[in-house]
Amino acid sequence: MKIKILFLSLFAVAVLASCKKDDFNYPAGTVGISKIINFPTIAIKGDRLFIINQGTTYTDPGVTAILAGAPTQYTTSATVSTSQGGVYNLVYTASNPEGYKATDWRTVVVIGSNAAGNDFSGTYLRAATGVTSTWTKTAPGVYNVENPGGAVAGAGLNVIAVNYSGTSITIPKQDSPDFGIVSSASESYTTAPPATYKWIFFAIGYGTGLRTFVK
Repeated sequence: MKIKILFLSLFAVAVLASCKKDDFNYPAGTVGISKIINFPTIAIKGDRLFIINQGTTYTDPGVTAILAGAPTQYTTSATVSTSQGGVYNLVYTASNPEGYKATDWRTVVVIGSNAAGNDFSGTYLRAATGVTSTWTKTAPGVYNVENPGGAVAGAGLNVIAVNYSGTSITIPKQDSPDFGIVSSASESYTTAPPATYKWIFFAIGYGTGLRTFVK
């Protein structure tokens, strides 16, 4: 009889223990023993590529930076000066207290007065492939460049290139509808006949070789 009573007592304790509600009243910022980490998000406002003339005013549209559902501060990698031609690759960064970061980017091109009068329009041959690339001027210092890589597969595909100072040229970082994210490096342009330019064209599938084009 004592054994039976003892068994019933232990059973009652077990039932009561199983019916005890979990305590979800955790300290703020935690779940149990785990700390809640909120990650920042960031997205630019306005266009990815701005092209303006020397001496004009540039007002950055900024970004939307959010942390834990509320606006948060962010930093910008550079400031834009319009006193002369130049290319500014802006990177915006938002962080959380744990050091995790979110970034977004924008390119601002200032067309210098010493480049605005140039006209690099025309068709250029890349001898390495026997394929041409065509430049069409759309504004002072601004060109639509068809087939910027001089590749057979690039015919009819376009990017924006700029002549931002003197004879300095570049494909400013941009999100091209035809190529995706593109840019260039190691650029040069010489006007002495025949006009010649060189650049490394950064796009998916194009490698990192220097490409030469002659008018």
